[in-house]
Order: sequence, then C-alpha cells, then structure tokens
Amino acid sequence: MRRMMVAFVALMMLLAAPATHAVQPDEIMSDPVKEARARELSRELRCMVCQNQSIDDSDAPLARDLRLLVRERIAAGDSNSQVLDFLVARYGEFVLLKPRFERQTMLLWLLAPLLLAGGGFALWRQNRRRAQEGADVPTPPLTPDEEAKLAALMSEDARSP
Repeated sequence: MRRMMVAFVALMMLLAAPATHAVQPDEIMSDPVKEARARELSRELRCMVCQNQSIDDSDAPLARDLRLLVRERIAAGDSNSQVLDFLVARYGEFVLLKPRFERQTMLLWLLAPLLLAGGGFALWRQNRRRAQEGADVPTPPLTPDEEAKLAALMSEDARSP
C-alpha cells in the first residue's frame, strides 16, 4: 500500500511540474512582451535536428541558433508572420510544425481525410455486399441427424444449472 501511495505522489508531482523549455537564460529578451512572442513563435517551429520537437523544447545547437534568430528578427521589428516567412524562405516549409495550407501542402492536408472517407466507403460497400449475399442464399434445412444432436444439446443445457 505504501508503494502505491509513493508511486501516486510521484506521478502527481510529474503531472504538476511545469513544462521544461530549452531556452537558456542568456537567450531571454529583456522585454517580456517580445519574449512572449518569441516563445510563441518558437513553439511553432520544428527543430531540424530532432524533427519531432519545437525549437522551444530542443537542446540541439541548431535549435538554439534558430531561437536566437527568431529573437533577432523580433528585436529588428518584424511581425510574427514576417519572422515565419523569413524562416520558411531560409529553411523551407518543413521548419513549421504545422505546415500552411497551400498548393504545395494540399496533399499533406487532404490525404488523411480522403483515406478515412475511402476506408469508410469501402467498409460500407463490403457490409452492403455481405447483406445482399446473405439474403440471396437460403439456409438448407437440418438433417434428421443434426436435429437429433441439437435436441440432445439443448436438453443438456436445460438440465445444467
């Protein structure tokens, strides 16, 4: 019981712990508004080394360089969209964790819903086909031997508690 309580408390502490970020103290901007913008943008950008983390969460040197670049662009007076456009022009659309809906990324955005709809349609057709095949095939009557076995099984079930 004591082990379960310790495990429960440890789990609650992990869940209550604030999210850790890889931003170093020397990267933080003095203006809190600009720092908040930098953090917001950093969460939208992919670490090119880790590829499954934002640059805000990554400890990779390239992620640090990108965080510094974002802060430089913000300090220069760029808007959020200008910063993102600059990074996309430099590194490609892959740098965005959530790619934009454009002609080049249309297949990426539409492929999953199309596959889901196609799978649903295929399941619907298969069920419909099975229902039609089942309605067309009459079930043959039981033979006298099968009827006797069935009666014996049913009488055994009725006797057992």
